[in-house]
Amino acid sequence: RGEQALAGLRAMMERHPLLGDARGLGLMFGFELVQDRATRTPFPHGARVSSRFEQAALARGLVTYPCTGTVDGVLGDMVLMAPPLVINAGEMDALLAILDDTLGALR
Repeated sequence: RGEQALAGLRAMMERHPLLGDARGLGLMFGFELVQDRATRTPFPHGARVSSRFEQAALARGLVTYPCTGTVDGVLGDMVLMAPPLVINAGEMDALLAILDDTLGALR
């Protein structure tokens, strides 16, 4: 399921320019949220992008782990995911659909 998650996130990068990177191992994976993917420029700290993502995902029924300060201790937004080890393919598809919808809502 980890490969399914990363493949889904990488496909989303084509639709969501704020996705800077997706990485992980197994079911511990995450993605970086950036202002400009080409330069990997982070959002300003006051934009609270990972926190806004967390709230939008939670409103859609998905719990995420927002992270900040991943660039220099202050700047940088990232979201970690750690779904249950027993997640099946259909449930992972549902999780990815919520992530996709949430990313679209952040524009």
